[in-house]
Amino acid sequence: MNTKTISEKVREQAVDLRKGFPRSPRAKLAGYVLAARALDKCRAELAGTQGEYHYACPMDSMFLEFAGITPEDFKKAVAEGRSDDEMDRWIREHAQNESKEEVIRWNNELRDKRISEMKPELQVFLEEYIEECLPGEGGLSLVRRLRHRRRAHGGSRLRVRRIVSPQR
Repeated sequence: MNTKTISEKVREQAVDLRKGFPRSPRAKLAGYVLAARALDKCRAELAGTQGEYHYACPMDSMFLEFAGITPEDFKKAVAEGRSDDEMDRWIREHAQNESKEEVIRWNNELRDKRISEMKPELQVFLEEYIEECLPGEGGLSLVRRLRHRRRAHGGSRLRVRRIVSPQR
């Protein structure tokens, strides 16, 4: 989609990720972790304000694949200028999951997942990210590394280089 054809509503809703950050991976939308963050990145990409972020990266794909929603369908719904509440309803209507319990279990498994349990492309990204952005912090878990690094920068959020999804 061309940024010139994107509705003004999407531009207004989009976070400027060149200056700010998408929502936390733990923030939920339609009951799913990662969904609100994917929405922020998708809007920003449509508006041309994604900065270093990339919609449909391996993390976004974890949510989309679990929900049974294609990145293209999600992006098409976002491009219509739907609000967060409207996207919440859209996700609930289009997700393929059987029950609320299934989603809760997935959310909790994702929150507790170790890097070695993730898909290979996400492991590669995280390994490169840790080497590039968190050098010398080898013995700590990823979450502890990120917290430690954030505190060292006065609580400010870290800038992450752009993630490019592997070709499928």
